Amino acid sequence: MIKKSLATLLLSTFALGASAHQVWVERDATGPAKVYVGDVDGDRDHGDDVAKLAATTRVFGKDAKQLAKVAVKHDYLEADVTGAGDVRLINDQVWKPWKNKDGQLQAAVFNSRAGRSETTGVLDYELIPVKANGNVFTLTFKGQPVADKKVTVVNPEQWTKGFKTDKDGRIEISDKEKGRYILMSSHEVKGDYEIAGEKVQKLSYTTTLSFVAK
Repeated sequence: MIKKSLATLLLSTFALGASAHQVWVERDATGPAKVYVGDVDGDRDHGDDVAKLAATTRVFGKDAKQLAKVAVKHDYLEADVTGAGDVRLINDQVWKPWKNKDGQLQAAVFNSRAGRSETTGVLDYELIPVKANGNVFTLTFKGQPVADKKVTVVNPEQWTKGFKTDKDGRIEISDKEKGRYILMSSHEVKGDYEIAGEKVQKLSYTTTLSFVAK
């Protein structure tokens, strides 16, 4: 596997000079969830760069209406999630909509999930385990499998490898090494959307899935 900074990938995807490269959620066992901002395989933001996202970051379990309380820490947000099960995150206001090279207004949506114990999808763009705690995942958008899409995997040693989903939207990874894995993929759609009160013509989705292999 080839070591590569995800910052390069993300900045080329969004073409922005923003300080936030990624927003993702992690959880250990049944403890509180932690929301990080920065590079999945590199430096993480802290202070105001993290705190400013507290008001717009939604963290929940299966039910998106049951939001967890989010507290600001120095280098992460802490979500008061209780009980077992996977945790999800949505934030569509990390950046303000911007004008892309086609002259259209574009916005970014971050979807994230911690855990692989549940085989149901909740987020718009999501990697879903085929079997509970398995290492085969289906990438879906609005409930439909996404074929031939790149998925980047960061293993516990912070090495990355790129995969492509098959015709059924699936990828299979190796989880032999103990520790945290993070999977990531991006997807763009065109249409008429409204984000934070602004009408945009294009959405850039990024989804992440984090889990701990024991």
